[in-house]
Amino acid sequence: MEIQILNWLQSLHTPILDKIMQLITHLGDVGIIWIILTIVMILIPKTRKSGVIMAAALIVDVILCNVILKNLIARVRPYDVNTAVQVLVAKPKDFSFPSGHTAASFASVTALYLAGEKKLWKPALALAILIAFSRMYLYVHYPTDILGGVIFGSLSAWIGYQCSKKMFNIFQVERP
Repeated sequence: MEIQILNWLQSLHTPILDKIMQLITHLGDVGIIWIILTIVMILIPKTRKSGVIMAAALIVDVILCNVILKNLIARVRPYDVNTAVQVLVAKPKDFSFPSGHTAASFASVTALYLAGEKKLWKPALALAILIAFSRMYLYVHYPTDILGGVIFGSLSAWIGYQCSKKMFNIFQVERP
């Protein structure tokens, strides 16, 4: 069923949409857009606590999703199952579940939401959804990889938020 969904997405391809999806997916490569946002927020005193929460969420995400789950589940990528599809990006060398791009994106969005960043979390959510969709469009993840990324990324943010709250209490820092 999942391959059928991905194959249907292949019918949406146009040269312009291909370029847009490649650009969007590259924003999520190694979580770069979220790492940059985290660093900027940490550097600005007004958003420093939110930046710390995002950093904690991304650290938990890397450990949970990229180190533990991907290797434990070891799911083969869709382009290795259907070799007839031409992949438009460099083929990732790691396993498929959960989607790391999606997990980092939703860890960041959820961290922003939990930190009370009302102006940031909504546009970040829109970007996270686009990044997640691009991973299926580009045939590098199954829909359940994306769903797993949403769930485990959000869980990572919650864990990161709880750890940050404890740290803020230990160091007598006001929570956001």
